Amino acid sequence: MKWKKDSYYDSIEMINYSRELKAVMSLKNCMIKEPDYTIPISAISKRGHELDVPIKVARFLRQYPSFFEEYTGEKYNLPWFRLTREAIHLSEEEQAVYESNSLDLVDRLKKLVLMSNEQMLPMKIIQGMQWYLGFSADFLQNVVKRFGGAFEVVETNEGLPAIRVIGIKETKVVSQIQKSAVKKYGQLELSPNIAFPLFPSKGLRLKRKISYWLDGFQELPYVSPYEDSSHLNPNSDISEKRIVGVLHEVLSLFVDHSAERKKLLCLRKYLGLPQKFYRAFERHPNIFYLSLKNKTCTAILKEAYNTGSCIEKHPMLDVRKKYIILMKKSARILKERRRSKLLSQTGNGNLSEPGAEEGFESALLLDSSLSFIYPGSLL
Repeated sequence: MKWKKDSYYDSIEMINYSRELKAVMSLKNCMIKEPDYTIPISAISKRGHELDVPIKVARFLRQYPSFFEEYTGEKYNLPWFRLTREAIHLSEEEQAVYESNSLDLVDRLKKLVLMSNEQMLPMKIIQGMQWYLGFSADFLQNVVKRFGGAFEVVETNEGLPAIRVIGIKETKVVSQIQKSAVKKYGQLELSPNIAFPLFPSKGLRLKRKISYWLDGFQELPYVSPYEDSSHLNPNSDISEKRIVGVLHEVLSLFVDHSAERKKLLCLRKYLGLPQKFYRAFERHPNIFYLSLKNKTCTAILKEAYNTGSCIEKHPMLDVRKKYIILMKKSARILKERRRSKLLSQTGNGNLSEPGAEEGFESALLLDSSLSFIYPGSLL
């Protein structure tokens, strides 16, 4: 099925800023634990890959003066960075949201684990999904200690530490699609043939043959991601509907209901997905959208960004939006610094001198080098 660009989903602010936001919050977490919230550049300059910083750490820090204030240390004249007051206050608000919504986060972890074949997931797999699930940096370290009645640490057949859910036999887990059906029809037992909510992009036209197939696909029985699917023929349409249901459920658990497609590949083995399960994103463009912005491929759950959605809002969403607002402030600070520097160079702030105006325009063009940090077309 041919991919079609949709500017609506390509311009979702939270998704476009996600990569840089993750790096900002990782660096913030390094400083928030330090005395006076300060740290020398030497302590983090070689941890860029670990902290998911897309460029050199020092350069990245300097691009966000609304978060990180640079100064010269007392010894060796090395650069140091400290958190701004606004960043500290926002971090405190973030921590308060974690504390007040801990049960919600635990429930999301439970659901992800219960979708696995053996109802347990290796710790490293969960860590790979930690950002998308909206967990704090130390959430997994303390989850068993704080919620020992819900989880236990076990070992997989490969000898990997894993998390398993305790005491779930008496409780039936309801998927997001099933919740939507209950809300729409009033009872879950109304029909096992639950259809997915569809959201066609403008201008997307399917061939008649494909359209007929999708109509029949919608009428097939729905297999919950939390049900045993070992009896299904892997080459059947019902099996494909189960795959779509798993991907829908996984994305519904995430903060912004999206994820880099390549980051989801680690789930394949544990969620009982076929080798090329990612093709479901392409085969069902009315359910998912693949954004190719920011030099990556991001899978987006369309339902979450349309009116009438029954998907519950993630408790961390509003906090991350506030982080993005503060990130945007950095662009204005940097522009004002360049302007002030140029004014001082032209003498008495007179931009009418020969060549001054051209110099000012050239300085503003430097913003283009930051285009991957500050997308121009955002919601």
